[in-house]
Amino acid sequence: MGIKTVYEDCDILVVGGGMGGTGAAYEARYWGRDLKVVVAEKANIDRSGAVAQGLYAINCYMGTQWDENNPEDHVRYARNDLMGMVREDLAFDMARHVDSAVHKFEEWGLPFMKSPETGRYLREGKWQIMIHGESYKPIVANAARKSADKIYNRIMVTHLLMDESRDNRVGGAVGFNVRTGDFHVFRAKAVIVAAGGASHIFKPRSVGEGMGRTWYAPWSSGSAYALSIQAGAKMTQMENRIVLCRFKDGYGPVGAYFLHLKTYTQNAYGDEYEATWYDDTKAMVGEYIDHHPTPTCLRNHAFIQEVKAGRGPIHMVTKEAFQDPHLEEVGWENFLGLTVSQAVVWASQDIDPKYINPELTTSEPYVMGSHATCSGAWCSGPEDLSPEEYFWGYNRMMTVDGLFGAGDAVGGTAHAFSSGSFTEGRLAAKAAVKYVKDLAGEKINVTDDQVDDLKEVIYKPLDNYTVGRNEIVSGTVSPSYLLPIQGLQRLEKVMDEYVGGISVNYMTNDKLLERGIELLDIMEEDFENIGAEDLHQLMRAWELKHRLLASQSVARHTMFREETRWPGYYYRGDHMKLDDDNWHCLTLSRRDPETREWTMEKAPVYHLVD
Repeated sequence: MGIKTVYEDCDILVVGGGMGGTGAAYEARYWGRDLKVVVAEKANIDRSGAVAQGLYAINCYMGTQWDENNPEDHVRYARNDLMGMVREDLAFDMARHVDSAVHKFEEWGLPFMKSPETGRYLREGKWQIMIHGESYKPIVANAARKSADKIYNRIMVTHLLMDESRDNRVGGAVGFNVRTGDFHVFRAKAVIVAAGGASHIFKPRSVGEGMGRTWYAPWSSGSAYALSIQAGAKMTQMENRIVLCRFKDGYGPVGAYFLHLKTYTQNAYGDEYEATWYDDTKAMVGEYIDHHPTPTCLRNHAFIQEVKAGRGPIHMVTKEAFQDPHLEEVGWENFLGLTVSQAVVWASQDIDPKYINPELTTSEPYVMGSHATCSGAWCSGPEDLSPEEYFWGYNRMMTVDGLFGAGDAVGGTAHAFSSGSFTEGRLAAKAAVKYVKDLAGEKINVTDDQVDDLKEVIYKPLDNYTVGRNEIVSGTVSPSYLLPIQGLQRLEKVMDEYVGGISVNYMTNDKLLERGIELLDIMEEDFENIGAEDLHQLMRAWELKHRLLASQSVARHTMFREETRWPGYYYRGDHMKLDDDNWHCLTLSRRDPETREWTMEKAPVYHLVD
């Protein structure tokens, strides 16, 4: 097909139009009124990112105006839940600004639930406030639309461009329109990556016709990680995946039930089981089991061990709460508005939570820094908070000059969620504006050779299919190419079996990881032969390649950290205990863009909040 090339020169390019990207676009206009700001989004910014469908809660709000919480409290909370492993400078920085972002959402028309007694935002938990969030993303997207000079929807960004006049400096990005096939070249002085975390790198619980039914957004293809890795940025804490407790088969979220309805769990025999695993857990992690609230991974650990002991399935006790008509209404509204599939699953299985306690399970692992992990790029913190090792000039800038991150892209800022991701986009944009202005008249040099080389690489899957389509031996099996869905299933199987997925009860060891890394490297070679029948499959091909890069990073980080830091998320069978003496540190990796060789190192953890 004839491919049209579209060039766009700008000062700041935002890759990804989710919550982080919209925050970046909004703030870039405020500080950079004379700068050109462009957003490139794979879907449509009105309904893109992890908040696309909407939410019924904003999960990160301090409430400093009412003295409910302060940033120091949030740092302590995140640090506790992550077993000590957070970037406290980044976490504090997000927490001290997040309330202003939430107030903006209300100003823009997002309906908040409020207490009739106090007039304050209605709390679901210590950090959560309740909203009518069906229109959450369109409302926030509208602010970005008004701020950006141009928003390109349906652009799958596949690679970052590098400035050829200076080493280790970004120069923009390239990608293609998933509807027209046009090739897009964005030359930019600064790039903010806000492209989302990674689902579907481990085999999901739901397979076959239901494999798209996951907890984390199924379209989140790890692009925030892959784009950064490709450019040679250092990554941190990529081993820190998360496993979630969810309602079985529909991936329905349990938080509203635990927090708002005050439900609890029991094993198949009606016993509350968590306390029975106290001694076992304490032997693994020491004092962390005594922290309040109990770290999420340790609650998972008790769940997993109880099932392994033969006392599953685990149920959530809903029958008590649902006797209250108001609480029953809250319980159903939460699902009918947020997880319709779970309500459908219950209906199909004759489960009414008023009369039958529904079953829970643990999910496949996910990797996304804005939720409850610290995975992402190694970024500079703010000048007023960061130790020397954490600061190199511009807040949220990666180890590549001019390359910034927001949301899932930034390592070290767990429990940011939607509001925190938007806030991080604002922080990154403010710093990116300063960076661009500091460049003054300095120009970015991106040659046609670099662009042409990437263009050939991007469309190669279409060529692979065109050449090999007449060599089909059976069904969709070709000796010449691999379809994206076939490659995805292969990737998920390797990550599941070797890097600690559901089929091995999240267990791995050095030998499994060694072999897993070997298989992933072989897969990288094989994926040069990915075939794409059309533009939709071309998008899937590049999502797969991005997932593979993220997976390689996850596997190497898991190998490097020789301890079980987060039992319940994964287990190192050869190192079954938390080891603060040797591993109270952050892990860093870098993949050389030229040689594709990986290097690993440790970085200190600084506890800035008492």
